[in-house]
Amino acid sequence: MVTAHKVLAAYACLAPRLIHGEFDPTAQKAVWPSTGNYCRGGVAVSKLMGCRGVAILPEEMSQERFDWLGKWVSDPSDIVKTVGSESNVKEIYDKCNEMHKDKSNVIFNQFCEFGNVHVHYKVTGRALGHVFDHINVEHGHEKMNLFAFVSATGSAGTLSAGDRLKDDYGAKIVCVESQECPTLLYNGFGAHNIQGIGDKHVPFIHNCMNTDYVAGVSDAATDSLSYLFNHEVGQRFLVDRVGVPKEVVDALPSLGYSGIANVLAAIKVAKYNDLGPDQVIMTVATDGAALYFSDNPMILRKRFGGVFDEVAAATAYGRYVLGCATDHLQECSHKDRERIFHLGYYTWVEQQGVSLEDFVARKSQKFWKALRPQIDEWDSLIKQFNHEVTGSKRTRYE
Repeated sequence: MVTAHKVLAAYACLAPRLIHGEFDPTAQKAVWPSTGNYCRGGVAVSKLMGCRGVAILPEEMSQERFDWLGKWVSDPSDIVKTVGSESNVKEIYDKCNEMHKDKSNVIFNQFCEFGNVHVHYKVTGRALGHVFDHINVEHGHEKMNLFAFVSATGSAGTLSAGDRLKDDYGAKIVCVESQECPTLLYNGFGAHNIQGIGDKHVPFIHNCMNTDYVAGVSDAATDSLSYLFNHEVGQRFLVDRVGVPKEVVDALPSLGYSGIANVLAAIKVAKYNDLGPDQVIMTVATDGAALYFSDNPMILRKRFGGVFDEVAAATAYGRYVLGCATDHLQECSHKDRERIFHLGYYTWVEQQGVSLEDFVARKSQKFWKALRPQIDEWDSLIKQFNHEVTGSKRTRYE
C-alpha cells in the first residue's frame, strides 16, 4: 500500500486518540507531519477510515512521494509543502503550530507521539526478535549473539524496537544520521538527502540515554550505492565481478536511501568491534528504491560525471562498500548520552513549550519502562471500541 513501514506508526498514533475521544473522524482532519513516509502512512490510514488526511512534508522530497500522495488525498490542498529538504524539520513544526490554531485540525506529530514508541517496541521489536530466533535455529547456531540493532534516527520511533531487543537479548542500539548534517555526532548543522531520517533536532520520543552508538553516513555513499544497486550495469557487476548471488542482487531495490544508510552503519559497527560470524546485527529497510528513481539523473550527473559504466560501478563498490570504515562513529559514554539528550532542550522547551519537568523526566529509564503498560491498556480499549462499534470482540487484524 505504502511500501514503507510507516503505516504501523501512523496507526499507532491515531488509535489512542480515537479510543480516548480526542479525534472525531467525522468532523476533524488528521494532520500528518513528516519528511515523506509517515505522512503517506497517515493519509492511507485516514482514507481507510473515511476521514480527511493532510500530509505535511518538505518541498524538496522525492517526486514519487508527491505523486503517490496526489492519488490518495481527498483534495490537492491536503498536500502541504514546507520550505527546504529532509533536514528542515523545524519548518514542519512551524506549520503544525499554525494549523493547530484551527480546531478542525488534529496534529499527529510522530516526533512526540508515544504511540510511535509503543508500537515499535511491541510489534517491530518483537518481529525482529522472532526473525533472529528463526535464523538462530535454522542455521544451527544456537549460541549466536544479537549484538546490535541499527536504525536511522528519523522520528526515533523505530529506535524503540532496539529498546525491546536490548531488553530481550542485550542488543546495543545504533543511531544513524547523515554526515552532512551531523546533529548527534558533532552538534552540527547542514542539509542532506538521505530521505526519511530527519535531522537538526532530537525527537521528544528518542530514548537518548539508551543509545550505544551514533554512526554517520554520507549522501555520496547512499546516492552512489542506490544507483549501483538499481542500474543494470551495477547489478551485472555485482553478480559477475563480485560474486553476489543473483537473488541477493534482485532484492537490493528493497533498500532506499535510509535502508542503505542503515546497512552501511551496521558495517561500521561490525568493523569497529571486529565481530565474528556468530555476532548478528539487525536493521530495517525503511523504504524502497522506487521512491527515488526521479533522483537518478541528478545522481548520474553529480556522482558519476554523466557516465555509469563498469569502472564507475567498481569505483562505487570499492569506495562505499569495501571502503566503508569506522570514521564518523561514536561509541557513547554516559557523558555522550547526556550531551545528545541536552540537544533536545532548544527544540522542545524553548521552541515547542514543553515544561522543563516533562523534558527532564525522559532522562531516566524508569520513565520509559513506566510507559509500557499503556500498550496493553490501549489494546484492551481498542478491542472494547471495536466491540461497541461492530458488536464483535475481534479486530479486523486478529
